[in-house]
Amino acid sequence: MVDGLLGKKIGMTQILGEDGTAVPVTVIQAGPCVVVQQKTVEKDGYRAVQLGFVEFVKDKRVGKPMAGHFAKAGVTPVRFLHEADVLGDGEVKVGDRIQVGIFKAGDRVHVTGTSKGRGFAGVVRRHAFRGGRATHGSMFHRAPGSIGASAYPSRVLRGSRMPGQMGNARVTVRRLRVHGTDEENNLLFVRGAVPGPNGGYVVIKRSDS
Repeated sequence: MVDGLLGKKIGMTQILGEDGTAVPVTVIQAGPCVVVQQKTVEKDGYRAVQLGFVEFVKDKRVGKPMAGHFAKAGVTPVRFLHEADVLGDGEVKVGDRIQVGIFKAGDRVHVTGTSKGRGFAGVVRRHAFRGGRATHGSMFHRAPGSIGASAYPSRVLRGSRMPGQMGNARVTVRRLRVHGTDEENNLLFVRGAVPGPNGGYVVIKRSDS
């Protein structure tokens, strides 16, 4: 058995519990996934499988190198690929389909995706800086202020919070609880929010603890 799945974020909704409480959940189309390649200790130095998220993709969107890769595996070309570890001594072969049934309610998972891009942003929006006073002729409103000492070390330290690209980064939300699954429609319901816009690809990995 593999330790994760690939999916696509559908959106958020809420599910009413038995006691009438509303539970906010994110709906993810988790799979089906197909095993495209096997990684072995003898050949690659580690044991894993390359999964592909099964969905329609036009032939012109697949380059010749990847077309050969899929043809060698004997699977239909896919758009989204990612590696997953193999748990235990289970045998997973190329062409096997992995379904959302590997998860059940109560499991903990890590969900990785690309956050929404917000473009170039200043320090007030990007890092929640307070800014300067707005009255009495102040000319300092949304500027970052001092970014380093002039005498020593006479440079800007790496990692200083400054304006720049906001969002559009790889984000992992850890230990989300699986609320339930819909195996007929390949849907996974996890409590809370996951990174990225609706329709964005995500990687769902089983939590070790």
